Amino acid sequence: MENQTNNLTNQISQTEHIAKHTASKLPNNDNNDNDPYFKPVKKTLWQRMARYKTFYLMLLPALLFFIIFSYWPMTGNILAFRKFSFNSGMYGKGWVGLQYFKEFFSDRQTPIYIRNTLIISAIKLFIYLPFPIILALIFNEIVNTKHRSIFQSISYLPYFISWVVVIGMLNKLFAPNTGLINNLLRNVGVTDGSRFFMMENGFFYPAVFGSYLWKNVGWDSIIYYAAIMGISPSLYEAAAIDGANRLKQTRHVTLPGISKTIMILFIISLGGILSAGFDQVYLMQNPGNYQVSEIIDTYVVKTGLEKARYGPATAVGLVQGLVGLGLTVAVNKAADKYGENSLW
Repeated sequence: MENQTNNLTNQISQTEHIAKHTASKLPNNDNNDNDPYFKPVKKTLWQRMARYKTFYLMLLPALLFFIIFSYWPMTGNILAFRKFSFNSGMYGKGWVGLQYFKEFFSDRQTPIYIRNTLIISAIKLFIYLPFPIILALIFNEIVNTKHRSIFQSISYLPYFISWVVVIGMLNKLFAPNTGLINNLLRNVGVTDGSRFFMMENGFFYPAVFGSYLWKNVGWDSIIYYAAIMGISPSLYEAAAIDGANRLKQTRHVTLPGISKTIMILFIISLGGILSAGFDQVYLMQNPGNYQVSEIIDTYVVKTGLEKARYGPATAVGLVQGLVGLGLTVAVNKAADKYGENSLW
């Protein structure tokens, strides 16, 4: 028995010796890191691209799209500082400095354009903001999956309707004498039915908000509803155990759970604060509401396309982009400083 034990001990010792000897022959990353003459082989960019060529080919259409339709057109911003004529080429000839910027800011109508733009942007950014969130919360409370799908589909449909059709419906609805609203008011004896709502300054902003809400609230609620679906059910279970009803669960679980999504979308939206939505406003504009409907976007289009003054139009568009970029960076920095809801 003692001899067997000694033989087993010798075999274990020999095995350990062989293992140590073999390990010493293997490359040691720690020794390589300390070796000043060790140089790891780094793959070149082309080698990495060849290895992942399938993924790069999938990425290529998106890259081409942004290069052609986003980055290359940005080179046209040079027209804000150059004089353009139809025989001067795409980028004009001759520098004019800040002439176009001075021309815009010295115009007596410019404060009106900026005021109208900021009012409409504030309506779409601040007043509109809670509505898609509320709709997403309502969808979350509908237990029946079939009913929820029906209501969601109904709320999404207006998003796919063109603004041309939406404003046409609005004009028909509020048309004098023949419109549904005027006929209703005439039948109840409030007015004679000849009121032209769409030409009134006081009616323009409520009409902008109402049509924008009807068209976009369902679609914008999708991302909030998706964020709600990402909240762990265990949080609701814990809140229910603590005695929280559905309202308190919404307040203390759901809203904090989607607060980051809300903040990120708000920061992104701030980039377009000087772009109040050209399609909707331009189609609703008429001589009666011109003083409240002329915004920077409509000014740029009329100046650039109708008057063929591409330099001044480019200058104003450049100001819009720079202001939007500055606001986005500033708000993102504040969000990063006072919370954890920043974009970068």
